[in-house]
Amino acid sequence: MITLKVNGESHELDVSPEMPLLWALRDRLHLTGTKFGCGKAMCGACTVHIDGQAARSCSIMVGEAAGKTITTIEAVSGRVAEAVTQAWQRLDVVQCGYCQSGQIMSAIVLLNGNKSVLVFVTGLYNSIRVSFGSPPSDVIQLRISLWVRPTESRASRL
Repeated sequence: MITLKVNGESHELDVSPEMPLLWALRDRLHLTGTKFGCGKAMCGACTVHIDGQAARSCSIMVGEAAGKTITTIEAVSGRVAEAVTQAWQRLDVVQCGYCQSGQIMSAIVLLNGNKSVLVFVTGLYNSIRVSFGSPPSDVIQLRISLWVRPTESRASRL
């Protein structure tokens, strides 16, 4: 038996330690938001968070994941997660939708852990402004929602 802590709950699974985490999540725990894409950890459709870091669940075995905190798209939460998912919907990012959960999971980790992303997004925002005069309101809203602390005044946001 292997114990996995997934989405805040412990699960005892009678599986081989060599089983890819992806299949334990989908087939044994019925968490189907995490998708199979390439099976080579390259496409990102199978991305989950393991101890707060993005990980490709198709290439991580259950035995390696035991004792770690695993979060799937079904349980992602927090300020950045909410901002990313709201922006995803508002900007109509979805195409076929198959790999969206992996992209969202990767974006959340990137924005949670990398403060230099603010510099990148600010630069992107300024490039959009220079190229097009003023960016669409959705770009402005995304920029504000991701980097303004709730305690800041509205005037300090702009």
